[in-house]
Amino acid sequence: MHPKVFTTLQYLTPQHALSRAAGWLAETRIKAIKDPFTRWFVEKYGVDMSEAREPDCTAYANFNDFFTRALKEGARPVVEGENSIACPADGAISQLGEIHNGRVFQAKGHDYSLMELVGGDAQLAAEFTGGHFATVYLSPRDYHRVHMPVDGTLRSMTYVPGQLFSVNTVTADNVPRLFARNERVVCVFDTAAGPMAMILVGAMIVASIETTWAGLVAPLKRRVQTISYRDSKPVELEKGEEMGRFKLGSTVIMLFGADRVNWLESLSAEDEVRMGGHFGNIV
Repeated sequence: MHPKVFTTLQYLTPQHALSRAAGWLAETRIKAIKDPFTRWFVEKYGVDMSEAREPDCTAYANFNDFFTRALKEGARPVVEGENSIACPADGAISQLGEIHNGRVFQAKGHDYSLMELVGGDAQLAAEFTGGHFATVYLSPRDYHRVHMPVDGTLRSMTYVPGQLFSVNTVTADNVPRLFARNERVVCVFDTAAGPMAMILVGAMIVASIETTWAGLVAPLKRRVQTISYRDSKPVELEKGEEMGRFKLGSTVIMLFGADRVNWLESLSAEDEVRMGGHFGNIV
């Protein structure tokens, strides 16, 4: 299908209705439905089940349980060292680099507002102005749990309503402001590298976004909603610890402040990455 046609169809599709319908299918426990579909999915996308704690794809209660499957112990070693930054997820780098003039690079000819990305909070956006970002796309075959790049204490979580465009390369190349217009959850942590944002971006067919401390976060009501964790019992997560997951795939965006981190020079757009791998260093 031509990229322009694929993109145009997404504008015309009832994105939320389709995604919620897919969510029902992904939750069904009817074996006559889930087992053939899961086997088809594994074959079509080349999912490596040998890494999974439960390698039988039909042993899961429903498709979502299969999709968010745990891996075997040691399948994803986490880079060691106090100043090292671990890759948060399996996938491919969409883009990475510096945040210039409050804009985040999306693809050739496209960028978007940092303030819009974080839900319209100018004070929060200012903490990342001039800093570094990295966007990691999780394809259907990938492991779909998101882990901490560094140790952190949760400061706040903001649900930002939005659309549900696909987040693959074709869409990123053709839909302006893609990651700032899709539904997303912005999680802000205080770390040894200063503030860090982990932004879980929803997409077409993504049934929900979850975090380990709050459970199901999206979909919620159609308004921005921020929860502060400063006055409650601290949510402290170590580097490599799970912080969230997608029920069907999407994208995670990391943000750090100015002069706080450096990404590895060997990394560039379209590189495949694995959770726990060395991604950068705290300055």
